Amino acid sequence: MGSTPFKKNDTQLIAILDTIYNADQIDRVNMAGVQKQYGLQSTQVDSLWKKINVQDSINLIKVKKIISTHGWPGPDKVAEQGARTIFLVIQHADSLTQVTYLPLLREAVKKGKARPQDLALLEDRILTKQGKKQIYGSQLTQSGSERKSVFFPIEDEANVNKRRAAVGLEPIEDYAKRFGIIYVSPAAPAQEKK
Repeated sequence: MGSTPFKKNDTQLIAILDTIYNADQIDRVNMAGVQKQYGLQSTQVDSLWKKINVQDSINLIKVKKIISTHGWPGPDKVAEQGARTIFLVIQHADSLTQVTYLPLLREAVKKGKARPQDLALLEDRILTKQGKKQIYGSQLTQSGSERKSVFFPIEDEANVNKRRAAVGLEPIEDYAKRFGIIYVSPAAPAQEKK
């Protein structure tokens, strides 16, 4: 058997998380094509979302079991993709699950078992679901009859790129381009003269 870069890895857990990752992503990757072909309000898109929601529930049961058995496993145990998979499943879960696991993710980030940018995404998602302004500008919604992507409101928007950089996220202008948004940053407030 070949050596691996992870001294304490768990190959069985890595394999399980690889399967969960693929199940989490496959239909999400296909969604853009289905939306383009049939339209956002189509029965095909609705059917695919239902399929995704069922898979999310199955994945969540598996990830909860992993976390309860192993704690929040980091890349030293499950490789980078495995660690990211744990986050993705929690990110795609219901609001109560997200809020419940937020403290565990915060602790995992402190211990180097999870990425700060993943914590930022989960914090933003929770805030937007609570009707509050997001901190990092990671969450978007659809607006208008054309269903164009727009950012949920952002707290202290003039300084969002500073916060994004601090957790390893790309500038919001670059992030916006991926969603077909031309982002114009509000001017930072002028420094008051003393």
